[in-house]
Amino acid sequence: MSDDTFDTIIVGAGIAGSVAAYILAKAGADVLVIERGNYAGSKNMTGGRLYAHSLEKIMPGFAREAPVERLITREKISFMTAEDSVTLDYHAKEKNNPTEESYSVLRAQFDPWLMGKAEEVGAQFITGIRVDDLWVEDGKVVGVKAGGDELRSNTVILADGCNSILGEKLGMVKPISAESVGVGVKELIKLPQDQIEARFNIRGNEGVAWLFAGMPSNGLMGGGFLYTNQSTLSLGIVCGLHDIEFSTKSVPQMLEDFKNHPTIKPLIEGGEVIEYSAHLVPEAGLKMMPKLCRDGVVIVGDAAGFCLNMGFTIRGMDLAVASAEAAAQAVLQAREKNDYSQASLSVYEKLLEESFLMQDLKLYNKLPNLLGTSRIYNEYPQMVSGIVSDLFTVNGRPGIPLRRNIMKHCKKVGYINLIKDAVKGGRAI
Repeated sequence: MSDDTFDTIIVGAGIAGSVAAYILAKAGADVLVIERGNYAGSKNMTGGRLYAHSLEKIMPGFAREAPVERLITREKISFMTAEDSVTLDYHAKEKNNPTEESYSVLRAQFDPWLMGKAEEVGAQFITGIRVDDLWVEDGKVVGVKAGGDELRSNTVILADGCNSILGEKLGMVKPISAESVGVGVKELIKLPQDQIEARFNIRGNEGVAWLFAGMPSNGLMGGGFLYTNQSTLSLGIVCGLHDIEFSTKSVPQMLEDFKNHPTIKPLIEGGEVIEYSAHLVPEAGLKMMPKLCRDGVVIVGDAAGFCLNMGFTIRGMDLAVASAEAAAQAVLQAREKNDYSQASLSVYEKLLEESFLMQDLKLYNKLPNLLGTSRIYNEYPQMVSGIVSDLFTVNGRPGIPLRRNIMKHCKKVGYINLIKDAVKGGRAI
């Protein structure tokens, strides 16, 4: 190989790409990262929660210098109808364990910081350039074609996000299907810091992570989310792509109606929308996982479908970090042997199997099917709202036993449906 051959070229400077670059460069590898956006994080619009454990393992104490927004100390989950909502609110005690913490983050700030950490240990970054194709010789990926140039490398790591066109060209990623992704839409709403803390009952660096089911996605598969940042709110919805054709509302209208809901409107009143973005979100778990490696190439992060929607929490960034670490270790082992074949790089799959990533994806493999149950977004919010409304209504009429009140609303869903969904849910979790 010529002297200008990189050990690794990484496509995409998101969290997965930059973490892989950091680990590889720190170990002495010659790494180039190519990012299509004008800067790292310019195209990322994730709702904004980073579970710290996987990055803490690689960069101990990272949160002390990283531009994280708030430490999540309050967890909220709401069933929401068009008129009201029922909310479970958990206020966490201080964990005193950095591997158990999570933070709200703004990717436009966090990703450039992470890229900078990789640059500090020797990784090279090029931004504003699109990788048009992969350079393949005799069936082996030997580099990339970008900006009219051909750049050679021993390995390529595809960290180019959901709907990886490059992975699809190689036949590793299946053409995207509407059933496997959602459309995420988010607004960043600016508010004074003291108003955020007063409205959400938080102090100092405390933050809130809040998920909503039912009304936000117009009764279709999906939901709403809200994360508190230092002086902004990340507010948005996700709706299954396959359901949108059956919706009576457009996705932007869903978001607008969500913002005007009686639960949400007072929280964002007086706020200024400073950012609006939309993106595809992987939703199908193991069902959409591609072939992860072949001669000269591995796939990480969202490009590999590594996202976990558990209903009560949504994870993607910690999985991206873990996949990047496994890919980097596999490439380093291949570098030691000077063997970049699929057989050599398949240690990546072995490392993933041994990690929490694949174990969690397998554990919750049936969740996407459960979350596709329409009653979760229609009948159940109405049922819960009806039960709680009757419970707290005093109107001078004689009361009825609580069990009869509950049974009255359960009957509207149907006892057979309740049993079927309970069994389905039990098998999924």
